[in-house]
Amino acid sequence: MIGRQSDCALCLPSSAVSSVHAEIVERENGLYVIDLNSTNGTFLNGVPVKGEAKLEIGDLIQFADMAFRVCREHVSPQRNQTVCAEQMAETAFSLVQFDQLITQQSVIPHYQPLVRLPSMEVFGYEVLGRSKLVGLETPKAMFLAASQLNMEAELSHLMRAAGANNSAKLPGTPALYLNTHPSEVVEFGLLDSLRETREKHPELDIVLEIHEAAVTNGDTMRVLRTELNALNIGLAYDDFGAGQSRLRDIIDVPPDCLKFDISLIHAIDSAPPKRKEMLASLVRSVRDMGIIALAEGVETVGEHNTVVEMGFNAAQGYYYGRPVERPVPHGGEVDNFI
Repeated sequence: MIGRQSDCALCLPSSAVSSVHAEIVERENGLYVIDLNSTNGTFLNGVPVKGEAKLEIGDLIQFADMAFRVCREHVSPQRNQTVCAEQMAETAFSLVQFDQLITQQSVIPHYQPLVRLPSMEVFGYEVLGRSKLVGLETPKAMFLAASQLNMEAELSHLMRAAGANNSAKLPGTPALYLNTHPSEVVEFGLLDSLRETREKHPELDIVLEIHEAAVTNGDTMRVLRTELNALNIGLAYDDFGAGQSRLRDIIDVPPDCLKFDISLIHAIDSAPPKRKEMLASLVRSVRDMGIIALAEGVETVGEHNTVVEMGFNAAQGYYYGRPVERPVPHGGEVDNFI
């Protein structure tokens, strides 16, 4: 029995929960939840339970404003750990919000400009997700909730679809850089979602961003590149230099754009000469392969001037513009505000 009464097997201290709210019963073919005519309802994966419903591993079950995930736990005899009730409540709330985010497709795409150097002409936008749901305002918060439900790929797909569907807000006909989650690279669902996006938006200039940590399996990347070519979708490697990046991987399956991680760009104007020369050498090598060398995270005029001197032919960062829901045309160039 589940409810607010103290004698319930699962006592939920919430005024929104009925005294005797619901019941979970075990039958030969599994577990079932039964709503006991509660005032504020029982929900299974966002759908109100009318009478009873069968539970599956991974389901999100909500009693009024309190949510739980159905799982099978293997308890170690040595484990003795106390879970903070406040932490549990926060987690439950974020899962409820995440369920709403997915079912109501509440992701709000934001667009950050990508500029050519040295002209600072906008040639494209990276799509970044935001939402107005409490606790899920940022991509980090959204993916943290998604990880608890093993739904990172679904969230990533939703963000790409929202970005493409709202691309009419963008001035001109820019390139649209769409992100992926690392887990998607080895899943066939990624290609299915890209085919769906291309079929719906044949006119868009799309570039798929792959995190550098996922660029390790040459065979997988070659297959992906072939499929992207067939869909007329470009390829960008994101966060180059943040992890165990190898130029060999880039040479084996060269992207159209290589985005140098912010850790390499931050305060580069005041970096030692040897570090500057090393980075400039990498930029020259990348450009010699016909790849766009893009500096990420440019925030100051000093960083801007330095990446121009190093030979970067593209950049993004707060110096050129923050992610916004509806970019404003700037006559072809960005008006920086720093």
